[in-house]
Amino acid sequence: MKIVKKTGIVAFWLLVWQLLAIIIHNKILLAGPAESLNALIQMAKTPDFSTSVVTSMLHIVAGVVIGCVLGIVLGAIALKYKIVGEFLSPVVTTVKSVPVASFVVLILIWIGSDNLSTVIVALVVFPILYLATTNGLSAADDKLLEMAHVYRMPSANKIRYIYFPALIPSYMSAISVAVGMGFKSGAAAEVIGQPLLTMGNGLYRSKINLDTAEVFAWTFTIVLASFIVEKIFIMIISIIKKLFVPASANNQAVNSKDEEVQDDN
Repeated sequence: MKIVKKTGIVAFWLLVWQLLAIIIHNKILLAGPAESLNALIQMAKTPDFSTSVVTSMLHIVAGVVIGCVLGIVLGAIALKYKIVGEFLSPVVTTVKSVPVASFVVLILIWIGSDNLSTVIVALVVFPILYLATTNGLSAADDKLLEMAHVYRMPSANKIRYIYFPALIPSYMSAISVAVGMGFKSGAAAEVIGQPLLTMGNGLYRSKINLDTAEVFAWTFTIVLASFIVEKIFIMIISIIKKLFVPASANNQAVNSKDEEVQDDN
């Protein structure tokens, strides 16, 4: 039923798009879905298309991974050592606030366009995972932590049974946002920096040629790539959860919360 509903919604907006294209009747201003699909098929037949897609995806995924690792590691350190968190706080705030275009111009001056999208994506993803880590660790159950301290539970067990269950929900939502923002910022960086054989470069060339159908085709390609990568990352987190977070850890957390409510009553 949900699939039928979603299909109907998509069909409705495609119809609206097609009607607008017919009313405007100018392919430069607005190409219809049929023209855009045809442009995508024609683009897919060229050897440069697959090269551009793979190149961009590799750079963007590398940026997402680097940003995630930095965010997780520095977030954990910042929560453990308050002085580190105080020093990192203005950095995280600055990275979140500065426009991507400003970073793109600076990175172009410093290292050129070859690895531009990787660096930009890492900068965009870093604060998302940093905050997800600090918030997730802060949400760890205090009673479980106290019990672990009393019984001198090894650090590895504390991470597995207490911290991982607290972090997983934060990471699920953070990864979705991080991948989406990563592809947006990565494509924008490629449009500005113009590295050859990338999706951003193809998008820019379509704009120069006033080919709106190709602009839509490249946009769809970027969105589809983002969707696929997001699902892969979510699947990896789900596998990690099944392998390293026992069901008993979640049950303990729930029982602890129930006891807390009973104590309050």
